[in-house]
Amino acid sequence: MAERLRTSFRLTGLGREMAAEFAGTLILILFGVGVVAQVVAGGIGNHDSIAWAWGLGVTLGVYASATISGGHLNPAVTLALAVFKGFSWRKVVPFMGAQVAGAFVAALIVRWNYSEVLAKADPGHTLKTQGVFSTLPGNGTLPVSHWGALRDQVIGTAILLFLVLALTDLKNNPPLANLAPVVIGLLVVAIGMAWGTDAGYAINPARDFGPRLAEYLTGFGGAWRDQNHDLYFWVPIIGPLIGGLVGAGLYLVLIGNHLTDPEDAGDAAEPSRAAPQES
Repeated sequence: MAERLRTSFRLTGLGREMAAEFAGTLILILFGVGVVAQVVAGGIGNHDSIAWAWGLGVTLGVYASATISGGHLNPAVTLALAVFKGFSWRKVVPFMGAQVAGAFVAALIVRWNYSEVLAKADPGHTLKTQGVFSTLPGNGTLPVSHWGALRDQVIGTAILLFLVLALTDLKNNPPLANLAPVVIGLLVVAIGMAWGTDAGYAINPARDFGPRLAEYLTGFGGAWRDQNHDLYFWVPIIGPLIGGLVGAGLYLVLIGNHLTDPEDAGDAAEPSRAAPQES
């Protein structure tokens, strides 16, 4: 049976990379959106547990997918690698599509699993639980403008990409022993603890758009708008895409361009370091 599954469902080329990005992003969102549902609708946990679950979701999603696809799990990462690190442009849209699809399916699973709790906490599917799946300016309660949220997303994603490149650059003494996904997960925890007020630290267009679409299709009619009834969905898409380019560019200008090649010719080994693929 196992052999039949292996041969019947074996993907090759771009298809297997898309499957890996789908699976990795699915894992990320199962933990990330799942913990927000638990805290908001179930009353179990707090902001710290949210930050840690998102970080662990990143770690586990990258571990699951990195060997095949590089473990991007984020359109901002994919775009930045295409612009600055030679990642194939023909893969950009397929990777982004797989990431959004993974986030969408994961959000549907969370929506289904927590359906009773969500219905009890918010029978009308209002703003009270809309933030379980998607982000809002000021987390739906604080007076943060769209510009403030956009600024926040640019800065937060710039931090993310700057440090992701630093942690995966083989010239820059990256984490060894397959620990890069762990450190990247800790990076996301840190961003969540320091940059979560103004816009809920989406820092990932797929993380926000996929679950936002899922909640819209399952009863949250106001999913595309914020607490002021203004269209908001574009902010956590555009902000991270710009921020990723800013962060990756700054890394190359300030650090990457000044590094020298390691003396050892064996530095290309260790795919387990989970360096984002550039082919």
